[in-house]
Amino acid sequence: MSNLMTGANILVECLLREGVDCLFGYPGGVTLPFYDVLYDAKVKHYLVRHEENACFAAQGYARSTGKVGVCCATSGPGATNLVTGLVDALLDSIPIVAITGQVSSKLIGSDAFQEADTFGITRACTKHNFLVKSAAELPRAIHEAFYIAASGRPGPVLVDIPKDVFLGNAHYEPVGTIHLPGYKFSTEGHAGQIRRAVEMMWEAQRPLVYAGGGVISAGASGSLRELVEALDAPAVCTLMGLGGLPSSHPNFISMPGMHGSYAANMAMTHTDLIIALGARFDDRVTGRLDAFAPHARVIHVDIDPVEIGKNRAADLPIVGNLGPVLEKMNTVLAELAPSHKARRAADRQAWKGKIASWAAEHPLSPSVSDTEIKPQHLVREIDRLSGGDAIVCSDVGQHQMWGAQFLRFNRPRLWLSSGGLGSMGFGLPSAIGAQIANPGRLVFALVGDGGFQMSIPELGTVANNRLPIKIVVMNNGYLGMVRQWQELFYNNRLSAVALEGFPDASMLAGAYGFPGRTVEDPKELGRAMDDAVRHPGPYLLNVKVSSFECVYPMVPAGAAINEMVLGPPKAAAV
Repeated sequence: MSNLMTGANILVECLLREGVDCLFGYPGGVTLPFYDVLYDAKVKHYLVRHEENACFAAQGYARSTGKVGVCCATSGPGATNLVTGLVDALLDSIPIVAITGQVSSKLIGSDAFQEADTFGITRACTKHNFLVKSAAELPRAIHEAFYIAASGRPGPVLVDIPKDVFLGNAHYEPVGTIHLPGYKFSTEGHAGQIRRAVEMMWEAQRPLVYAGGGVISAGASGSLRELVEALDAPAVCTLMGLGGLPSSHPNFISMPGMHGSYAANMAMTHTDLIIALGARFDDRVTGRLDAFAPHARVIHVDIDPVEIGKNRAADLPIVGNLGPVLEKMNTVLAELAPSHKARRAADRQAWKGKIASWAAEHPLSPSVSDTEIKPQHLVREIDRLSGGDAIVCSDVGQHQMWGAQFLRFNRPRLWLSSGGLGSMGFGLPSAIGAQIANPGRLVFALVGDGGFQMSIPELGTVANNRLPIKIVVMNNGYLGMVRQWQELFYNNRLSAVALEGFPDASMLAGAYGFPGRTVEDPKELGRAMDDAVRHPGPYLLNVKVSSFECVYPMVPAGAAINEMVLGPPKAAAV
C-alpha cells in the first residue's frame, strides 16, 4: 500500500530506511521544505558553520564507522562549498551521500538567484550524481545513491533536488532490490588467479605485503593479519592503511614513501614480490616510478580494475573485494603451507633480519629537547594517552607525517586523515563527525596552526553539541611543510609562509565556553595533555613547537624512494 507524501517527507523516509541517524548540513532557501520535515524526524541534524565542513564531518562519521556519511547543503554557494569535501572523499574512497537543494525546475538554466549547475559541477568529483526531476523519482534516486556510495569501490554520490520536487506530491513505495544495468563490480576474485598468487608468494624469497585503505574499507584487517602470519612476510601500510595491521605486530615495518621510514623504503626497493592489497601506487609512495621496486614482481588486488596497472604494471592482477579474496588466499596458503613453509623459513628469517638491520641503522627517532617542545615530543604525548586506541583526526602538513610516523593504531578506523587530496582544514570537522559517531571514545583533532585557522568557526559546532574533542594545535608559526620545501629546495627563501597573529588559545576557547591554554615549556607538556584528556568536555591546547623542525626521512621530488634525505644538512667544516 502506498502513501501520498511530499518529496521532503519521502526524502526523510528514505533516510530512515537507510538507517541514517544523523546528517551534517547548513540550510538555505530551497531546502526549507526538507528542514521543516526534519524538525519532527528521528534523524539528528548537526548544524556546521561551513558547508565544506559538513562534508568533512560526514567523512569523519564514515571513516570511523564504515557507514555512509550524509551531508546537506542548499543551492548555489552551499552546493559548490561541498566540492572540496567531495573530491577528498572520491580520492580516499569514502562513502558519502550529499543532498543538495536546487532552484525550482522551471528556473533551471535561467541564472536564478543562487542557481549553479550542481549536476555539471559535481560530475567529475563524485562516483555518481543525480538530478531529480519529480517527487516520484526520489525513492529510487536516494536508495540507489546509498547503494552506489557503499558498494564496489566506495565513494561520494550527490543527489540534487529542486525546490518544487521537495514540495511536490507522490505515492511513496519502498524500493526493493537495487539493480543498475552497467554498474558491475567483481567481489570474489578469480579462483585460478588467487591460487597462482599464493604460489608466487611461496616462490618469493623476499615478499612484502603492501596494504592500503582498501583493507580497511573491506573490513579485512583480520584476514590481512592471518595472511601476514601464514606467510611470515613483513608488511607496510600506506597513510590510508594505517591500523589495517596493528602497529604492535612484529611483522609491521611502518609507512613507506616520501616520509616513510628508511626500513620501509629499503624493503620496497629490495623486495622480489610486492603483494599490493587495496593500495594505489601513487607518487607519494613510489617516488621516481622507473626506479621503484626494480627487482619485484607485483600481485595487485583491488576492487577497482582501473587502479590495477595504472602506475605500476601488475604481473598478476586480481579484481575483487579484499574480504572474500583474502579469505580464499588464506585457505590456499594453509593448503600449500606443508610443502613450502619449512623450505622458506630460512629465507623469511634472513629477509626480516635484513629489514631489522635497516631499522636499526636509521630508526624513526623522535627529537627531544629540554628547552623547546619538539613536534615529535607532542605526537608521542598523544600516543601515550591514546595507547593505540584513540581516534586521531589529522589535518594536513608536517604534523600529519609525524603522526603517521609515531602514533600507534591497534585497529582500523582510528587514524582519519585526508590522504589523496591533502585538504587543509580537514582535521577538526572530521573529528566532529568521528566524535558524534563514537560518543564514548577519546577523539583527538591533531591540527596545524594553518589548517586550524581554516576551521576555527567549527569550534561553535563543538561547543553547541558539547563534543569532548581534544583539539591539539601543533603551532610552529609557519605553513610548516611549505616552509620545509622552501628551506631545503628554494635556498631558504621563505615566501608567504609565516603565520602571524595566532589567537590566544584561552580567550578563543573561552569565547566558545570551554577551556584552552598555550604550552611552550616541554616540562609542562605532559601535565597539560593530562589535564586536557581528563576534562569532560572539549579542550583546546595550543602547543608552541620548534619553528624550523623538518620531517625526516624525506624523499625529494623526482628521487627514488631509496634516495632519502635522512636528516638536516651537516654544517660545513670551517
